[in-house]
Amino acid sequence: MSGLLHGALCALSPTAPGLAGNAEERSRGKGRQLVYAVVRTSGRQEKVEVGTILTVNRVTGDANGKLDLPALLLVDGDQVTTDPAKLAKVKITAEVLDDLRGPKIVIQRYKNKTGYKSRQGHRQDLSRIKVTGIK
Repeated sequence: MSGLLHGALCALSPTAPGLAGNAEERSRGKGRQLVYAVVRTSGRQEKVEVGTILTVNRVTGDANGKLDLPALLLVDGDQVTTDPAKLAKVKITAEVLDDLRGPKIVIQRYKNKTGYKSRQGHRQDLSRIKVTGIK
């Protein structure tokens, strides 16, 4: 089980340190239902809620800049969904806000006593996306 997915499941455990009572008691003070999902994007897993802004490797949406993300875990209040058949019906939509580039990374190679030196640079293409809905 991956680290983020395992961490999300452990955080829901009623015996987890710092959590007293059930999820209903914890969310009562916030006045909202706890809904989030763990999605896979760009080879990583990210925990997202509606309105979350992520920076991921370059992705392209449709003509309007919309895209769907596959869900690995869905938490809706006290209900935790990990079944792949049920998660296939879950739709997590996002929109591409803008495309940007990461910081410059300099790669240098050097071999002693031979005069071999090479230098190369790299900037990763990135996209900033915003989660617009979890259904």
